[in-house]
Amino acid sequence: MQTALPTPMLAGLSPAQFMRKHWQKKPLLVRQAFAGAAPPASLKELAALAARDDVESRLVTAFDGQWKLKHGPIARLPPMSKPGWTLLVQGLDQHLAEARALLDLFRFVPDARLDDLMLSVASDGGGVGPHFDSYDVFLIQLAGRRRWRIGAQRDAVLQQGVPLKVIANFKPEEEFVLEPGDMLYLPPGWAHDGVAFGPGCITGSVGFRASTADGLAAELLPRLFDEPEDGGKLYADPRQEAVTEPARVPPALLDFARRAVEAAMQRPQALERALGEALTEPKPQVWFEPGEPLPPGQGVALDRRSRMLYDAAHVFLNGESFRAGGRDAALMHRLADERLLAAADVARLSAGARELLDQWTEDGWLQPLLP
Repeated sequence: MQTALPTPMLAGLSPAQFMRKHWQKKPLLVRQAFAGAAPPASLKELAALAARDDVESRLVTAFDGQWKLKHGPIARLPPMSKPGWTLLVQGLDQHLAEARALLDLFRFVPDARLDDLMLSVASDGGGVGPHFDSYDVFLIQLAGRRRWRIGAQRDAVLQQGVPLKVIANFKPEEEFVLEPGDMLYLPPGWAHDGVAFGPGCITGSVGFRASTADGLAAELLPRLFDEPEDGGKLYADPRQEAVTEPARVPPALLDFARRAVEAAMQRPQALERALGEALTEPKPQVWFEPGEPLPPGQGVALDRRSRMLYDAAHVFLNGESFRAGGRDAALMHRLADERLLAAADVARLSAGARELLDQWTEDGWLQPLLP
């Protein structure tokens, strides 16, 4: 991706300029960021996706002033003529090639941070109420119109007794009506409220991962002990004396546990391996259709559901790590960055790396490229 070239998608800024001036700093409204934009799915197709148990969806209604939230599968939607409802379909990039292509336009942000594309379909007046997001978001108007009110609010009080995190004392500072093709970027922590302005409103939301320190540690620690290097050393206490407080944790056992964690952190590449595996772990509802080994003379592309990253010593794919070096590493990096590898490059892989491609294709993680 050319990060130094200006683009209408970012109001004439280059991706590099956008990241310096706006990313996690201040909002950006872009008129006609996507001229001629069209939703990656029709309302009928989105309704069919929301009815599936492998698709994450929610139905939010505010009929008669009462907020209600229903998690999918959602068998039936209210009629579009009925005001005040919103359907949210998460992870469209995992199910539709067109959605994956739209998400890929935002890969000037590291893949480790890029999460998914959500579509919001709303009848007139539909929305989810004023709220905060803890992550960056690009809001793309794909059909109909939506009015957005935003504010850098720091004293939010949540409305009680509702199934959504709705801000009760919302204080908007700016207001925009987005037409098809318009886009609004918001950094984390900006309060915002989007309300459909007429029926048939479809808004795309490109969201990003934002792990808490504790949450990331909880993901990494179990992986640090996947491959113990000391043969599973047992705790021993030959000098333990008889105790009068049997429920007290022995200090020696606490020291043993502390040394074990510290030793795991000191293993070469242990943290790097654990982080890469955690960042590429597919979401729980993601599954892959098994395929066949890669035919000779063909290139490969990452399946749209696959997550692939790399560091100086590894490549990571769908929660697994692989050591790579030399030409194999360079070609695997190309596969991760470009999400495909041409047949000529596949032919340059070592026999071991070529076997990996076969296995990944059989697993459904890769798809053959047609000649």
